[in-house]
Amino acid sequence: MSKFSRKKLYESGEQEEPYKISRSKIELFLNCPRCFYIDQKFGVKRPEFPAFTLNSAVDTLLKKEFDIHRAKKEAHPLMKKYGIKAIPFEHLELDNWRHNFTGIRYLHEPTNFLVYGAIDDIWINTDDEYHVVDYKATSKEKDPDLEGIYQQAYKRQMEIYQWLFRQNRFNVSDTGYFVYVNGKRDREAFDAKLEFDVLIISYKGSDKWVENTIYEAKKCLDGDLPQPSEGCEYCSYRKAAAKIATNNRQPTTNNRTKKKVDVKSETLF
Repeated sequence: MSKFSRKKLYESGEQEEPYKISRSKIELFLNCPRCFYIDQKFGVKRPEFPAFTLNSAVDTLLKKEFDIHRAKKEAHPLMKKYGIKAIPFEHLELDNWRHNFTGIRYLHEPTNFLVYGAIDDIWINTDDEYHVVDYKATSKEKDPDLEGIYQQAYKRQMEIYQWLFRQNRFNVSDTGYFVYVNGKRDREAFDAKLEFDVLIISYKGSDKWVENTIYEAKKCLDGDLPQPSEGCEYCSYRKAAAKIATNNRQPTTNNRTKKKVDVKSETLF
């Protein structure tokens, strides 16, 4: 199967088996309902960027580092530096919560959507509240912050995780934390190593929008193909490509009748 297609497609109407929908697909719906619809109902995914393997390496090493302190039931030095009165939370399901294809999940019965998302970490404070934690890696001249287009998506990511944990009956704090590592560019040479500044950015989230968005996503899938979204570069590309294909149809010859016929251009959404 092509990497641009998905195995399980959404079918309108009542389904006995819950339909799995990830946190990232909810984000896709918010970005462009049309791309979301094409992905979920026709199985055609947006082309993916190459994997950020350096970011993945940082993510893996941070998990290992915080797991050392988790096993000792103690705060990481970085948590102490920022005055966070919490420790990494130890739970039998942590590995599943971190796994991309399982994650923390919840069956939203009104839509029959099995919503899930893979977290990086979760901490528990002295008041027995849980803090959702996400690791981020970048390389900027200035310290990272939570402004900008991508950072708004980071906030929504955090809020969906908070919602998922609350649905699983965890006492979740509105405050989540981004452990941000920022690659230093001011070194004289590479010398076979990268150096980072590591900081924690707190964020007070609100998950009040999540459930309504799940309803809207289902309504979208049960309806007709949405119009192209303004500002969606994928919609713009498909429209431009379809126009070129339509304007450059090449007639072919039917071998039996010697009659020229037009080749129908491939349907592009």
